[in-house]
Amino acid sequence: MYKSKDYLNRGYNFIHNKFFPSHKRLSTLAIFGTDLCDSACKHCLIWTKRPVNYLSFDKIKSIMASKAVRKNTTVALAGGEYMLHPDAVPIMGWFEKYHRNFDVLTNALQPELLIEGVKKHPPRRLFISLDGDRESYLHMRGKDGYDGIIHVLEELHKTLPISLMFTLSPYNDFDDLKHVAGVCKRFNTDLRVGVYNDISFFDTIEDAHHYEIGSLKSQEIRSFSEAKKLIQEKQQSHPEGTPTLNTEQFMLNIREKIPAILDEFPENKDFLLLYDEWRRGGLKLSCNSILDSVVVLPNGDVPVCQNLDVLIGNVHTNSLDEILGMKTTRDIQQHHSKNCNACWINFHRKYDIILHRSLERFFGKAVTGKLMGYYWWESEKKKSYRGQCPGKRYIHTILHSIRTGL
Repeated sequence: MYKSKDYLNRGYNFIHNKFFPSHKRLSTLAIFGTDLCDSACKHCLIWTKRPVNYLSFDKIKSIMASKAVRKNTTVALAGGEYMLHPDAVPIMGWFEKYHRNFDVLTNALQPELLIEGVKKHPPRRLFISLDGDRESYLHMRGKDGYDGIIHVLEELHKTLPISLMFTLSPYNDFDDLKHVAGVCKRFNTDLRVGVYNDISFFDTIEDAHHYEIGSLKSQEIRSFSEAKKLIQEKQQSHPEGTPTLNTEQFMLNIREKIPAILDEFPENKDFLLLYDEWRRGGLKLSCNSILDSVVVLPNGDVPVCQNLDVLIGNVHTNSLDEILGMKTTRDIQQHHSKNCNACWINFHRKYDIILHRSLERFFGKAVTGKLMGYYWWESEKKKSYRGQCPGKRYIHTILHSIRTGL
């Protein structure tokens, strides 16, 4: 999915942003064009947001005119459901003409519109959410969209690179992961495995990492009114945010549960092995992805990252370049880069893993610690990455993608 020049570009931006923090270059820009969504997911209640917000076509073009956005910046068009933006296809046409390095993230519940748009204005990559077999998909996402996704894959898998995005959560399990990996093999597509996280923009309800994987799989589909009530109850019960992670509750050994088929998707297997260590409190990495990756939400807000409800600005008030150049922004980014270890979101952590292990491979753990700050892969704080995730995967994963997986 990604080539050597992608890694070289991100490495260059990492060095540039370290030395010139007030003139940042973005490796990744995620534009959440709308918070309107036609799914009814248990793990994300963004579909209940009212009123609906859109980033206008003109505002998206003004964001793209920022100096921080370079020719090789990867732009992800997402939502909500991106294809529900009233100008979804024309925006794709603009990107095809002026910035071809763009991806589309979708639930594919509008299969014909998606197929038409992609064939007319193909993105560099297409990311489609699929969280299990037909039954699990229906119970987790509240819509019967499984066959539509298969139809999209049949129509497009030979047209452009496709990734299936699987979110491991309390609402599905490793059997579902095995199924989705099998679909990837069938259509020769990439697999992006993520884990359920608390993200305020998506109005998550059950506190991520406080429920075991698969423990809520039997829950019934939620109605709109039920979902809105749950959001209100959470806001009242957790007015100051999500409770601290209780690392003592996890009994499931992920290492033993990962299906064998994931050996064919090695970067995802390593990601889950390290997640198991992180959720038990045994892994700490600095967060460097926030220094070259930015998210713009449908209302124009620019948070410091996807996980924290900490804003650095709004594109309706200041330009993206002004926001990134502010001293307050630099201070916030530096603080959280050095001190935050609070999520396991693909958009951020896969890059941090790649960065640390690549430096460790060439310079060793001690030197990497001097460069990046004190870090560790497991509770004893002694093992290298290769010691924690042994095997030939170590070499192969350097060659695999690291950027997204929203």
